[in-house]
Parts: sequence; structure tokens; C-alpha cells
Amino acid sequence: MAIPAGALGSLSDRKDQVDAQIAALQAEISGAKEKEGVLSSEIETASSEIGSLEGKIGSLSALVAELEADLAEHRSRLARLQAKYEEQTRRLEFLVAQHELAETRLEERLVELYQTGQTTELEILLQVASLNDLIEQIDYFRQIGNEDRRIVDEIKGVRDAVRVARRETAATKEEVEQVTAVLAEKTAEQRAARDELVAQQSALVAARDERQSLLVSVRDERHEHEEDLDAMQAASASLADQIRASQASSSGSSGSSGSSGSGVSSSRLIWPVSGPVVSGFGPRWGGMHEGIDIAVPNGTAVHAAAGGTIIYAGGMGGYGNIIVIDHGNGLATAYAHLSAIWVGGGSVSQGQAIAASGCTGHCLGPHLHFEVRVNGSPVDPLGYL
Repeated sequence: MAIPAGALGSLSDRKDQVDAQIAALQAEISGAKEKEGVLSSEIETASSEIGSLEGKIGSLSALVAELEADLAEHRSRLARLQAKYEEQTRRLEFLVAQHELAETRLEERLVELYQTGQTTELEILLQVASLNDLIEQIDYFRQIGNEDRRIVDEIKGVRDAVRVARRETAATKEEVEQVTAVLAEKTAEQRAARDELVAQQSALVAARDERQSLLVSVRDERHEHEEDLDAMQAASASLADQIRASQASSSGSSGSSGSSGSGVSSSRLIWPVSGPVVSGFGPRWGGMHEGIDIAVPNGTAVHAAAGGTIIYAGGMGGYGNIIVIDHGNGLATAYAHLSAIWVGGGSVSQGQAIAASGCTGHCLGPHLHFEVRVNGSPVDPLGYL
């Protein structure tokens, strides 16, 4: 008993859908592996740059620490000089005041002696009662004058010395201030350079961590796809077995499913359209391209490569609109991405126009996707044309 065309079509539909899913999973796995390689390279580069920055940051940090210690010492010295200068200023002001006071007292004493008329030693002699008193009076006045002058001269000498020391301290302080200012500027520059490198390093670490997280996610996703791929390949193999069994049953019941009642040899297939092959049979995009793509304008008439029986005509996932023809002896052909289907079932003859080319399903431009299958497994059509 012959297997209905609808049953074979259903099996072929399921098989092609599974194969399309397998191709998509293989493409995703290949893309994931490529992305993993890129991410791993970026992570390695970032780690290398981070290590390089760590060395530079360490060198700059040591330099900044040295500069900051030197700057702190200069600032401490400057503070001591400032305190010394302020103390010398206060002492100078005190000595100036004392000098002025001593001169004032000396002037007052001279005025007092003049006003009392005690201006000569003779007058002092006439006022004393004895020679001892006379000597004591003369020595007294002389001592007063000498002491006043000594005090004035001493204060003046100390005042002048303090002025000299104050000028020297001011000069030293100014020099230290200049050195401190230059050192502070250099320290600030090196600190800013270090901080910039630290910011760059932090950004690199964040970017590397983000890529590492993304790498883990991509790997997990790839592992899931690989598990799905194993399951899909098992399903595809099972469907291929069912197609072979159905074709074998159909051949055993009717003797042939071709239009002429006998099997079609591989040498009798003709080109379904005339155009260049733009994508051959074999691995593509990490998956398997199970046919050839022939570039033709949209709407070009598609012809049956050989006589046979239509086992499927309609939409089928990534194939878009597709026609599958069983030619007997386990040989079948498929015509995909059609813009229009002109036959619905039954038998067709070799060269008969069965559809119009297009770009339905997963397609980047108008063309005909043409497959040859032997016992359900895809083979290179160029070996049969």
C-alpha cells in the first residue's frame, strides 16, 4: 500500500524544520565561540594594561610619597621660620620701645640737672659737709650718667642686632617659601598624574569585570545551545529514518513514485533555473548548507529537475515556500524560497514549470535554494546535475 503524499510531506516538513533549527543552533554556537574568543582576548589585553598601570601607579605613588614628605619638611621649616620671624619682630618692637624710653629718661635727667642748677662740681663741693660726701656726690652723678649712656648704647646695639637677624630670617623665609611653592606645585602635578592613572585602572578593571561576566553568560548560553543541538540532531536522525522508511514503503507498494513508472537516475536531473551558484553545498556560518543557492531575479520560472510525485508544497519555516518532489528510488528534490507555487500535488514531468523564484523564509535576496536528498539525507546537487 502506497504512503499518502500528505504523510510523506508531513515527515519531510518536520525533518526540514528540525534541520533548520539545527543550522540555526550551529550558527549561534559558532557565533558564541567567536564572541568568547573576542571577549577572552579583550580580557587578556585589559589585564595586561591593568598590570602595566599598576607598575606606573606604584612608581608614581612612591614619587608622590617622597615629594609629600619633602614638602611637609619644607612647610614645617617654613612654619618655624615664620614663628622665629614673628618672635624677632616682637623683640625688635620691644627693644625699640626700650631704647626710646632710655633716651627719654636720659634726656629728662639732663634737663633735671640743668633746672636745679647742679651743673658744676664746685657747686656740689660747696653744698657738702665733708670730703667724703663730696667724693660720694661726684661719683654718684658720674655713675648715673655713665649707666644711662651704657643702657642706651646696649639697647641700641641689641636693637640693631635684632634688625639684622630679622632681615636674615625674612630672606631665608622668602627663599624657603619659593622652594615650598615649587615643591607643592610639583607634588600636585604628580598626584594628579597618579590619580588619573588610578581612574584609568579603575575603568579598565570595571570593563574587564563586565567582559568576564559577559563571557560567563555567553559560555552558559553556548552550553545550552550545544545541549539543544544534541537533542535536535537526534531528532533529525530519527526523522531521516522515518523518511527513508516511508519512501521504502512507497517504493515497495507501488514500484515507483516517478511519473514514468520507473526510478530516475542521477544523470537525468536538469537545472531547475539558469543562473550562477552563489552559495554551494556544505558548511556555512557554523552550520550545514544542505543545498545550493542559484541567483535569479524574483519571479523566475522554476522547473522540475525530473519527473516525479509532489510530496509537499507549501510553507516550511526558514525555507519559506517550498516544493518537494519524490522521484523514486530514494531520490527527492526540493525547491525553496519560492514567491509563488503553481502546483498543488500529484505528478509532474521533467522541465515542467512548478513555481516562481523569490525570497520567502530566511533569505537575503531573490534566489532559488535547490536540494537533492537521497533516502532523506541531503547530498551535493552538483553531483546530480
